[in-house]
Amino acid sequence: MIEFLELFAVGIGVGAFGALVGIGGGMIMVPLFMLTMMVPNGSTFENVQQVIGTSLFGVLLNALSGTWAYIRQHKVMFRAGIPFALATVPGAFMGSYITDFFTGASFSLIFGTALCILSIIMYSKSRSKKVNISAANFSVQTAQFNVVLGVALSFIVGFLSSILGIGGGVIHVPMMVFILGFPAHIAVATSTFILMISSAVGVIGHAALNHIVWIPAIAVGCGAMVGAQIGALLSKRSRPRIIIVLLSCVMFVLGGQFIYRGIF
Repeated sequence: MIEFLELFAVGIGVGAFGALVGIGGGMIMVPLFMLTMMVPNGSTFENVQQVIGTSLFGVLLNALSGTWAYIRQHKVMFRAGIPFALATVPGAFMGSYITDFFTGASFSLIFGTALCILSIIMYSKSRSKKVNISAANFSVQTAQFNVVLGVALSFIVGFLSSILGIGGGVIHVPMMVFILGFPAHIAVATSTFILMISSAVGVIGHAALNHIVWIPAIAVGCGAMVGAQIGALLSKRSRPRIIIVLLSCVMFVLGGQFIYRGIF
């Protein structure tokens, strides 16, 4: 019972942050589970696949709850979210087949360095007018954007997510803000919707392979659902710059992890 409550509390924190910046929280849960619940002799998880499957279930519930909250705020841009989500599927499928060519030390160094550089650029541009466009002045029903470019980039997002094991939101949100011109709040909400679809597909696969340990999955997932509502509320009250700064920090930390992996 104590472990269930601890995981529920973890889920609230991870879910709130994940919904606030549109990344789902998997990049926090996976290393946390591996460090604390894969210890020898009596561990909760027997292998990495169970860690990933259990974490992904939490991400799904987080994204479901977050999407519902953002729909009620009228911030999910379905005209972009649906084609972008569909485009990630073939990219992820292709990435799963050629992952061995992109998992070496040199690639981890290159990708990690690129993430760190992009995070610094994002942080430096966080005060620009383009980044701080208000969602109130943006119509999710009529606003124009480059659909073809967005679909092509989403294919790449799915590809990178598959070969690197990271959530697509950490790439999708800055893509929609800096390349497609979405307000940060709309990008986060739409990214959460995309994550809901992609994680649902992943959960079905992991469940079929018995990769989900259900008690911790339900505990952290229920917490993530509560946290997502908190994150969506915080997002509503946050300035766009705060969201971009937080996301740039996440990207910098993630980039550092890849650089470390490439060196050691």
